[in-house]
Amino acid sequence: MRAKARYIRFSPFKLRPLADAVRGKAAEYALNLLMSCSTKRTGPVKKVIESAIANAKNLTGVEAASLKIKDIRVDQGPSVRYFKPGAMGRSNVYKKRFSHISVVLEQAEKKEAKRGTKG
Repeated sequence: MRAKARYIRFSPFKLRPLADAVRGKAAEYALNLLMSCSTKRTGPVKKVIESAIANAKNLTGVEAASLKIKDIRVDQGPSVRYFKPGAMGRSNVYKKRFSHISVVLEQAEKKEAKRGTKG
């Protein structure tokens, strides 16, 4: 299942390390990892993962414990440009950057115990 959040008011440069930390992990583990971080930036990433889990649960009936994050991407959204006064009468250009977050979950494969055979 997948979920998207668009026009998030955080720079993608600041959200990508969070996405890299949870990519490939189990969905519940990723949520616990994001809850333990004390930055405000974890909020939108956590919400998108929760939304993808809810989509999987409602649409396909898959339990959250069996899901893992297949792909999570943070893309650049539009930038709002504004001007502030600079030195010697000039104006400096500032950009407020927006992000688009997309998450794809897949059902994790169950690991089977391997038994060695004596030959």
